[in-house]
Amino acid sequence: MNDVPREVTLAFAGASGAQYGLRLLEQLVLANVCISLVISSAGHLVIHDETDLKVPGNPLKIADYFQERFSAASGQIKAYGKDQWSSPLASGTGAPKTMIVCPCSTGCLSAIAVGASDNLLERAADVVIKEQGKLVLVVREMPLSAIHLEHMLNLARLGVCIMPASPGFYFRPQSVDDLVDFTVARILDQINVSHTLSERWGKTVA
Repeated sequence: MNDVPREVTLAFAGASGAQYGLRLLEQLVLANVCISLVISSAGHLVIHDETDLKVPGNPLKIADYFQERFSAASGQIKAYGKDQWSSPLASGTGAPKTMIVCPCSTGCLSAIAVGASDNLLERAADVVIKEQGKLVLVVREMPLSAIHLEHMLNLARLGVCIMPASPGFYFRPQSVDDLVDFTVARILDQINVSHTLSERWGKTVA
């Protein structure tokens, strides 16, 4: 694919679905993309509850942890704390033009929709919107209230890609990993990163 983003901000908000974000992080590393990583306090709790990973709380240790786990190149993953306002993510002059919140809670969705910018995750998303970059929100919630839907509509009108974590079943998945890969593949398609995670309609994975 053309125009592959060389830098991506990946954020974990406090919604269920840590497996989506972790698999996405792994695939971005494999695609040689440089990743700026932000994990909210609730995101840490979800990772702890849904996986066996022992992700540290210190941003520098987080970067080292995932660099080792996914065999990333030195400096390929940079992690930032939620109050690290000196981070490049807080300014349009330094932030990557592509950002994914995966998983995205409806609380995070709301904060982004109203431009709250109360922490680095929200500010980074605000920066991408104002700089007219690519923002993908992988919302993981059901059912959705009128409040959630209105926030999604408002963001979609600004060009934000709303991608609920809704895997398909037409490819006859055999495991939870297959379902995760289906969703992660669609996310990678949105940001023009090549992958071999799932078959395309009418085609076979090379």
